[in-house]
Amino acid sequence: MRPEVLAVVAAACWAVSSLFSAPPAQRLGAVAFSRWRMLFASSLLWALALVGGGWRTLDVAAIGLLGLSGVVGIFIGDTALFACMNRLGPRRSGVLFATHALFSAVLAWLFLGEVIWGWTLLGSGLLVGGVMTAVLWGKREDESHGWEQTRGRLAVGVALGLVAALCQSVATLMLKPLMATGIDAVSASAVRMSLALAAHGVLFASGWSGARARSALRPGDAALVFLSAAVAMALGMTLILYAMRHGQAGLVAVFSSVTPVLLLPLLWWIYRRRPATGAWVGAALAVVGTALILTRS
Repeated sequence: MRPEVLAVVAAACWAVSSLFSAPPAQRLGAVAFSRWRMLFASSLLWALALVGGGWRTLDVAAIGLLGLSGVVGIFIGDTALFACMNRLGPRRSGVLFATHALFSAVLAWLFLGEVIWGWTLLGSGLLVGGVMTAVLWGKREDESHGWEQTRGRLAVGVALGLVAALCQSVATLMLKPLMATGIDAVSASAVRMSLALAAHGVLFASGWSGARARSALRPGDAALVFLSAAVAMALGMTLILYAMRHGQAGLVAVFSSVTPVLLLPLLWWIYRRRPATGAWVGAALAVVGTALILTRS
């Protein structure tokens, strides 16, 4: 599969997992939810790495870089994202997180020498602009679902979303040279997840009250957290690493930003209401931009 297609599949994984994630994240709290999710994801990824033998491709240097990427992108980035989701809901946190495509394009140009130009640049602009349009104007005026409410200060939620997007960009781009060496993507994901989980363990052991769960993990919550870990972290993040191995980092980030557009029909299913006109306009722009990139690149 083309790297761009892998990135879109990863975006679909993140869209689906956000539906599993929102309820337990609000009940447990962002930090506790992320910790449990990383525990489930690490266990699943290491089982796959040991069975498949991919762990043999790891070395000390690779583990160090993967660990740094995991702390930045998963420990800090994921926790900030779910803290943002708890404050703003999945729709608005989605548009903030989608800015990681812009961060990635700029950082890939600065540090990797990647240039997006011509029809590909136009298509990327339409795709990212479509994502923003679909989410910003995708809410109906009479929408009153609990996920649309703002909890706490709006500025704090926006800042958390942007931090999550920046961390995602930095953590992914730093792995581009490493993935080109042929390291096993499943094992790489397992290392990233495990070291991010270790950072969470240190935070929990510090006694900080914010690291404590708001409520005990119930069986229903555990099932939702496991599904989120399997779909978003074990599958989605591993697909992104595969895409980074063969694709242009900036374009992979652009295609992976379509999560909010893919989330719209899922939210339609939950709300039982047709998305607003702005959502359809944004989705159409994203489709046109995707077509331009795929046909011209």
